[in-house]
Amino acid sequence: MIQKLRKVLLPVVFSLGLPGALLAAQQADPYLEQARRILREVPLIDGHNDLPWAVRTGFALSLDSANIARPQPRLMTDIPRLKAGMVGGQFWSAYSPSSFAGRGAARVGMEQVDLVHRLVAKYPETFELARTADDVVRIHRAGKIASLIGLEGGHMIENSLGLLRAFYALGVRYMTLTHSRNTDWADAATDSMQHGGLTRFGEEVVREMNRLGMLVDLSHASDSTMWDALRVTEAPVIFSHSSSRHFTPHPRNVPDDILRAVAQNGGVVMVNYVPTFIYLPAYEHSQRAQEYQRSLRARGVEGPALQDSLRAWNEKNSMPRPPLSVVADHIEHIRNVAGVDHVGIGSDLDGIDETPIGLEDVSTFPALLAELLRRGWSAEDVKKVAGLNVLRVMRRVEEVAARLQRERGPSVAQIEVLDGWSASPPWSSPGR
Repeated sequence: MIQKLRKVLLPVVFSLGLPGALLAAQQADPYLEQARRILREVPLIDGHNDLPWAVRTGFALSLDSANIARPQPRLMTDIPRLKAGMVGGQFWSAYSPSSFAGRGAARVGMEQVDLVHRLVAKYPETFELARTADDVVRIHRAGKIASLIGLEGGHMIENSLGLLRAFYALGVRYMTLTHSRNTDWADAATDSMQHGGLTRFGEEVVREMNRLGMLVDLSHASDSTMWDALRVTEAPVIFSHSSSRHFTPHPRNVPDDILRAVAQNGGVVMVNYVPTFIYLPAYEHSQRAQEYQRSLRARGVEGPALQDSLRAWNEKNSMPRPPLSVVADHIEHIRNVAGVDHVGIGSDLDGIDETPIGLEDVSTFPALLAELLRRGWSAEDVKKVAGLNVLRVMRRVEEVAARLQRERGPSVAQIEVLDGWSASPPWSSPGR
């Protein structure tokens, strides 16, 4: 995700009323109709949606205020558009900023997990919590949206395998090892190298995730962390919202050598919509914006004056938005390098300020699949991208967990011991 705070009102389509001519044109599109037929058979599983954070920041955690039962123009996600987009399974992100590490990250993470539980309880006719692949299939067949939880940022476990297990017990089924900053045990893609990948405790986190049956999510991880995790894991990994570095040299993207390693691992890379990740003109625009910000700070410009200057710059230099076809290009490249069994969709909607043209909200998933069909993809391969690949990975992770739970119990490893921290843990003192 780039930014969690919504700064602009987003266009609303499908359920908010398309112009009659446009609606008729879409209904007449045979590829779009084929995509919809596919999604009646196979659940569309989106790897990453930041609605919980958008509700926290935009509506003070209140689902009543957000009122997603009706069209909500301040969001990219609401129930009418989820239904229009034929979403069958959604990984809701439980996110806490990396800056909260050691300052309440676990509390915020728990509140975000609780928000997903409250969402499901508030709209039981639409959502149902899913903990397994079979749950997803069953819920989709019942005409509801399987709601899964992904923890976005390993800093939220606060170096505690016990807390990792608590999150799993509450329904969390994947965790990104990092977010934008390094954790005490793993390097992030967008931070300077600190550990050279995973520390010994970081490796133990991966092993315990394998034992639990929690998907190891390598989105936001540095290349060295990706390699270490792929070396240690006994189960397939995922990238819940990452794209291909072949097109854009952003560190959040996945290079081809790791794509090939993911194929050997049996995992899946779920392509996201972030313009600066997927579209070179948007990436170059962001680089110019960052350079301008550095130049302002070098002249001592800070605070409101800095924000005003950046706002004025952005008004004069709007970011180019990619077309929908660019997302399809990333999906095709990952298919060509890793194979069609190893690619999916992880939009990052409601976690970004801009989207590709034609993919403005959750109603547009059929349009993306229609583009693949238009390019000559078979229906069977489109089904894999839509959700079958993710279901296969989930089932394999569950199988590995069942075996590991027969072989060993919960890990009681401590970061102070494994990583040689000089400071004693607070509970080691004989005092009270």
